[in-house]
Parts: sequence; structure tokens; C-alpha cells
Amino acid sequence: MIVDDAIMEDVGSGDVTGGALPEDLSVRWHIEAQEDGVLSGVGVAEYLLSPYGNDPETSFVEVHRVDGEFVSRGERVISGLLPARRAMMAERTALNFLMHLSGVASLTDQFVRRIEGTSAKIVDTRKTIPLLRGLQKYAVRCGGGHNHRMGLYDGAMLKDNHISAAGSVTKAVETLRTYLSHMTKIEVECETLEQVSEAVKAGVDVVLLDNMDPFMMREAVKAYKGQCLFEASGGINLDTVRGVAQTGVDLISVGLLTHSAPSMNFHMEIA
Repeated sequence: MIVDDAIMEDVGSGDVTGGALPEDLSVRWHIEAQEDGVLSGVGVAEYLLSPYGNDPETSFVEVHRVDGEFVSRGERVISGLLPARRAMMAERTALNFLMHLSGVASLTDQFVRRIEGTSAKIVDTRKTIPLLRGLQKYAVRCGGGHNHRMGLYDGAMLKDNHISAAGSVTKAVETLRTYLSHMTKIEVECETLEQVSEAVKAGVDVVLLDNMDPFMMREAVKAYKGQCLFEASGGINLDTVRGVAQTGVDLISVGLLTHSAPSMNFHMEIA
């Protein structure tokens, strides 16, 4: 499990600094938000800071706020009682997950709020940290966003390099259909209106409008609305996302949700 690997990466053969604390010392601790945002990763923190034993007099953990909730600066998220060495050992790893995943959720929430009132949905991409994809995509959902395909195995997406190698959009789609299951949707990345027309005529499920300006996006959607889903992608940020949503696209994929989200700050305090 990625969380277990993370704690072992930090602890290695043992927490040498923990030797400064008496072995029988227990401490009360809590983690609180240092800024406003949307939570994600509380379950990971709970897992890392849960007691080994079952004696509530010597150790316990309490969750005060859950993933997907908005918290304000100073609010306690999780607290408990643990042996001091154990609390200090797990602190940084728990905070690292909580800070990163809540950062992803909080940024997603900002994008979702920017397009309120439109029919578009915010979706993520495969631009994720290796081995953290499942957690990052979970964080996107915590922020109100939606998941694109999880990987290469659950959705066919013909990108520019596929099309170049195959020779055309039509040839790529036709070849793909010779072995693809009827249950798998096909998406094609298009850079021009001519490619959009070709993809729609080929009967694809989703057309990705790649790096098009809003005027071109609107034209594509107006011409073929109802014949497929339209996804906008390419350098979309908080300043431009509403304009993109107003073109009528169904989906807006944003890579920076996972590859560039700033961490949300938390800290652990010992009572």
C-alpha cells in the first residue's frame, strides 16, 4: 500500500530522534487547518495515527471533520492520544498526504465554483504523480470534480500522435474498432474544425477540443451538439475556465488540478 510505503520511506530502520522521548510517554495531539479549504486525506491521517492497541485510556483517535467538507483556518480536523514516539514518527507523513490531497480538492473546488450555472463539468487528467493517481483522483471528487479515465485501460483516447501515426482520424478510429470492446468509449483529440467534423462522422463518443479558442469551441459545439460529448482541454486556468464553460462544452479537463495544485497548510500540535 502506498501509505505504508510512504511511512517506511521516512522511518527506514527507525526514528532516531524519537529516542529523546521516554518510551512510556503518551501525548494528546491534534491536527488543525492553517488556511481555508476543502478536506481530502483525513482517512489517510487517521490510518497513520490510529493506535495499535484497543485501550482507550492509553490511546485513541477522533475524527472531527471528514473529506469533502470545507474547513476554516484554526479548525481541528482530527485529534487523539498516542505514545509520543508514535505520534512524532507518523506526523510528517500524515501531514504530507493531508496537505497535498486537500490542496488538490481545494483547487478543484475553486474551478467548480467558477463554472456554476453552466452545464459543464470539471474533470481531471492522467497528469498525476506516479503511484498517487488513485488518491489524487479521489481528492478531485472531494472537491466536486469528476474523473476522466483512470488509465490507458478503461477508455480509448486517440491523441495527435495516434492520428499522425495512423494517417487520419478516420483510419485511427476504424482500426481501433477492429479489436475494441463495444463497452469502451472512444474519444478523439481534435485541433481543427475539419478534424472535429471527421471525428463526428466516424461516430466517436467524445470529441476533445484541444487548445482551441472559445470562438472555435462554440462553433464546433453549435454544429454537432447532441451527436457526441465535447471536452475542452489545453492550458485552462481559473481566469479562463468560465469563458470555456460558456461555449457549451460538456467537460473541461484541467491538468493542473493534480500536477500543480498548491498544498493546503495543516499542522500538528501537542497539547
